[in-house]
Parts: sequence; structure tokens; C-alpha cells
Amino acid sequence: MAVLQMQKISIYALKKNRKEILEYLQLRGAVEIIDSNAKGNVFHKADVQQQRAKIERNIDQIRKALEILSQCTNYKSGPLSTFQGRSPMEFREYRNAEETIPQYEEAAYNINELDRKIAENKAELQRLHTQIDALSPWLSLDISMRTKGTKYTRVFIGSVPEERTLEQILSDLAQAAPKVKNVYAEILSTSADQTCLFVLCGRKDAEVVEYALRGIGFSYPSSPAENLPQEQCVQLRERAEQVQKEIDSAYQKIKSYADDRMALEFLLDHEVMRAERNEVLGRLLQSRRTFVLTGYVPQRDVDNLAKTLSEKYGVVAEVEDLTEKDDPPVLLENNAFAAPMEPVLESYSMPGRGEVDPCTVMAMFYYVLFGLMLSDAVYGLIMVVGCGVLLKKFRNMESGMRKTLQMFLYSGISTMFWGVMFGSYFGDVVDVVSSTFLGKEVTIPPVWFVPVNEPMRLLVFSFLLGILHLFAGLAMKMYQLCKAKQYKDALYDVVFWYMLVGGGIIYLLTMEMVVSMLGIGFQLPAVVGNVAAVIAGIGAVGIVFTAGRESRNPFKRLLKGLYGLYNISGYLSDILSYSRLLALGLATGVIASVFNQMGSMAGGGVVGAIVFILVFVIGHTLNIGINVLGAYVHTNRLQYVEFFGKFFEGGGRKFNPFSAKTKYYKIKEEN
Repeated sequence: MAVLQMQKISIYALKKNRKEILEYLQLRGAVEIIDSNAKGNVFHKADVQQQRAKIERNIDQIRKALEILSQCTNYKSGPLSTFQGRSPMEFREYRNAEETIPQYEEAAYNINELDRKIAENKAELQRLHTQIDALSPWLSLDISMRTKGTKYTRVFIGSVPEERTLEQILSDLAQAAPKVKNVYAEILSTSADQTCLFVLCGRKDAEVVEYALRGIGFSYPSSPAENLPQEQCVQLRERAEQVQKEIDSAYQKIKSYADDRMALEFLLDHEVMRAERNEVLGRLLQSRRTFVLTGYVPQRDVDNLAKTLSEKYGVVAEVEDLTEKDDPPVLLENNAFAAPMEPVLESYSMPGRGEVDPCTVMAMFYYVLFGLMLSDAVYGLIMVVGCGVLLKKFRNMESGMRKTLQMFLYSGISTMFWGVMFGSYFGDVVDVVSSTFLGKEVTIPPVWFVPVNEPMRLLVFSFLLGILHLFAGLAMKMYQLCKAKQYKDALYDVVFWYMLVGGGIIYLLTMEMVVSMLGIGFQLPAVVGNVAAVIAGIGAVGIVFTAGRESRNPFKRLLKGLYGLYNISGYLSDILSYSRLLALGLATGVIASVFNQMGSMAGGGVVGAIVFILVFVIGHTLNIGINVLGAYVHTNRLQYVEFFGKFFEGGGRKFNPFSAKTKYYKIKEEN
């Protein structure tokens, strides 16, 4: 386990090499660039806002083009795409692909233009259909809707609200214009909302008839055309067909770019890298011909980085040790066994300055605790096989995902171990299947014991494991204090607690009531208890007199010491928290057994076998899903609260180097 030491590096270089240097640093991913304040009139920071806005517009256009292409080609990444990772690309390939950028920028532009045209045509198509729908009530009209009449007649073409009969229309007109005798009316169409009319009368009666019509809600069409409704409808349908063909043609043109997807993905990554370089460019101190870049580099990479930059670009690299004013990031380095703990640690907090990396000690307990909570050999085998297949199949998987799968793989191995120790294979499926379908009960005996039959035994073991876990946390604290040469603090804050808690536990094991209650098969002799009590007493006194040592007032120091001693209740609470190992371990086995019994309720035979298989598959799928999640959550909880609570403060900041944060391609550094 290690928190890699950082050093500060300042790079002084010619401005003409700026682009190549930034590209190299981006691909190398070894420097976390920090801001420097310009001093004097020589150096300044460049204004990159305009260039940044242009690059962001390009990125938005390419992203949109990829989304459009996915929609038009029904492209789906698949359920396992999360594990795929980025495709590796040699630096030489990257340079060659850069030459095709103008071509694919044009492709992205064309895709967006075609999509815009499709949107416009769809809007026009909707408008045409609306006009056709508006004309449908007038299709039986064989004259223009603009017709007003002849020399001696007056024509009214329009509609009245609601559905009405010809008899109702004529009756209403007769009541409103009783003196008008010659009125001809015809219903062109009716619906629940309106009735379309054609009314003809003499020109001398036109004013009276129009007044009567308005009295019953008559209104003229909003935009009547000169040609016949049927002719206008035919024209609109022809235009709609033409617009639909244009839409289909645009879709086909977009689909023709399907083979350019990978090139567009490269183009997006290229622009994202440009945006990152542009952001860094705005943070550099620059003069007319030079620039300065400052950042943090892991100590192991400093010499090689400085040498390479000097040889390739003639830069001057100045390396400095960190001071108290610096705020260095944290980078962890662990072996294959402990590295899967890094995502778990990062989700809580990175180590603070002066703290050690706890991943190795975490790993030793994490896998054991996880496996003990799940504790089914076949569930563990499923985890191992599933994670192993994914890790082997997807070689380019991202580091974080790979570590998470490795964590579940190791936890699966632990689960298999505890499942064998407790004799759990899909719960008691062997017993149930043999008795139900074979007529003879067969049992795979546990190597150790069956928790359901001896829960107190598992509870005692859980407490023992918890005590070891807590004491390991105290040991981590002692290591940190001794590393910082704070030997007195190690005595006061660790050794005294070892004496108090350890002595108290040993003393309890000499009491017959405690031993019988816990079902322990041995009892320590009284003389051991007396020695343990003395050790615990010394520890208690030491805590009382040292817990408040930062206070100069003797009375306050004593009160703080007594309050510090009260923290013994916290240790009791922490130890009791490990009873969740018993609870979750029993839950997995009991729920599995319940599903097995439910499946066997239909008895033997073909029907019974079918029912059993259905219940078995559904039940155990739910059980493994729920209990894997429960084991993960509660194992993390025991790490974060009980274990970290003894030594770990955190507050560190993860190392975030200037690198190619691409989505589709992983550009390999040039050798």
C-alpha cells in the first residue's frame, strides 16, 4: 500500500513548441496542472474564450450528429457496452486520422442539416394535413368557396356550430326572416362540432338572410381558395407526398453515413481533447515567445518526464519539493490484491496529508466480511465465473470498472469459502431435491458448522472478527503516529485503548455467566482475569489523564479525560455492529431455503419439476441480487464507520492529471 509522493514541477519552454508539448503531456497523463498568478508585466494569461466557444459548438454539433445517426440507423450499444471500454489507438493512427478531420466535419454538418430539413418538412407536412382536414367538410361543394353569387342571387358558404338538420336550419331562418320566401339551403357535411352550409337567396334579400344566418352562429371559412375544394385537396395531397419523399430521402442520406460512425466518434474525441488543451492554455503564464507550466507530478515520474521534455522540446524543467503551503493531490499505488479497494476508498474520501493508504488492510477484511455475509458456495461461484468472464472478454475495460469487478471476484472467492465451511449450496437445495425427487435425503455436510443450527456460534465468531477489525484500525493509527514520530500520542491514543478494551474482553471471558451466555467452550482462569483487570485499569487511568492533554486547565483536563473514557461505550457499540454478519449470513441461507421449500410444494413428477425449476430460478435470482447488494452496502458500512473511525480522517484530493478524457478511443503514448 502506498500514497505516492508528489513533487512540483515548473516547465519553461518556447511558445512555438507549445502545441506539441501540451499534446505530449495530455497523452502522458502525468501532470496535474495548477494555476499560477502572473507577476509583473512580462507574463500574462491568454484569452481563450472565443476559441473555447468555437470548439464547444463543434463538440455539440458532432454529438448531435452521432445522436441523429443512432436514431436513424437504430444503433444500440448493447447491454455489455459498459464493460467495453475505449478502443486503443496508436499515436501514428491518431496522426493519420487527423488528416481526415475536414471530411468528417463536413459529414457532421451535413447530418445536422439533413436533420434540420427533416424537422422543417415534418412541420410543413403537419400543416398540409391540417389544411386537408380543414377541407374535408367542403369536398361535396362543386363551386369555389369564394363564390358570392350572381347578378340576381347571393350565395352564403360557411358553417354553424353544432350538428343540425336541414329542417332546423330552415326553421331558424324562417323565424329570423319571415318575409323572405325564396331561400335555398343545402347541408354539405355535419359533425358533432359544426354543420357546413350552402345557402342561396335573391340579392334583394341578401342582407336580411345574412343577418338571420349570423343569428344562428353562421361564420365564413377562414381562408377560402379560388379553386374547388376537391382540386385544392388534390394539390395539397400531392404536395404532402412530395414533402414525405423529401423526408424519406433525407433519412436515406443520413443512413448513408452509418459507416462514418467510428470516424465521427474519433472526431468527437479529438475535439474534446482540443477543448481540454484550450482550457489548459488559458491557465498558462505566457510571454511573447515563452510560456510557463506548473503542476504536480508523482515523484516516480519526475526524472523521466523532465528528461523526455528536455530532449524532445528543449524545455527547462525545475523540480521542487512540497512545502506546507502546497495542496498536493493523492495518487494510490497498490498490488492486484488491494487495488480493487481503491474505488471503495475513493467513494468515502482519499487519504489526507500524512495519512497512509489503508487499501491493503481493508482488502484483508473486506473480502472476508463480504463472503461471510453472503456465505453460499454456488452464489460465490456465480460471482467468480461472471466477473472472470467479463474481465477476460473485455480487455480494454476502464480501470475503475475493472477494479470493481475484481473486488466482486475476490469477494466471490471468499463467499465460496464460507459457503463450503457452512455447507450452503443454493441454501439446502441438495437436501430438498434429493428428498423430493429421489425419495432419499442426501446432505453435503459443512466443513465447520451450519449457522442456522448454531446461530450463537456464528455471533461469537462475528464479534471476534469485529474486534480484530477494530484493533487493526487502532494499529493503523499507531503506525501513522509512529511514522510522524508522535510516540507519546501513540501510547496515549492507542496503547491505552488496547489495554482497556483488550483487558476488558479477557476479563469477561473469565466470567461464567458471559461464557455460558455466549456458548463458548472454555473459560479463562481467574488469575488471568485479575491480570487483565489490572491492565484494563491501567489503560483506563491512562486515558483519563491523557485524553484531555491539550487543555492547560487541570480541571478541564480531568473532565475531558473522563469524557474520553466514556468512549468505551462507542467500542461496545462498534463491536455489536458486527452482529450484522450473523443477520445477513442467516438471511441468505434462510431465504434460499424458503424458495427451495416453495418450489418443492408441488411434489415430484414432471409438473413438480417444472414448478420447482421456475421457483428456483426466480427465487434464487432475487436472493443473490438482494443479498449481494446487502453484503456490499454493509461491508462498506463496517469499513467506513467502525474501521475508518479508529484512524482515518480523509480529506485528500484525488490526483487529476491533464490527460485525454476521451469517450471512444484511448490514444497510446508514442514510445
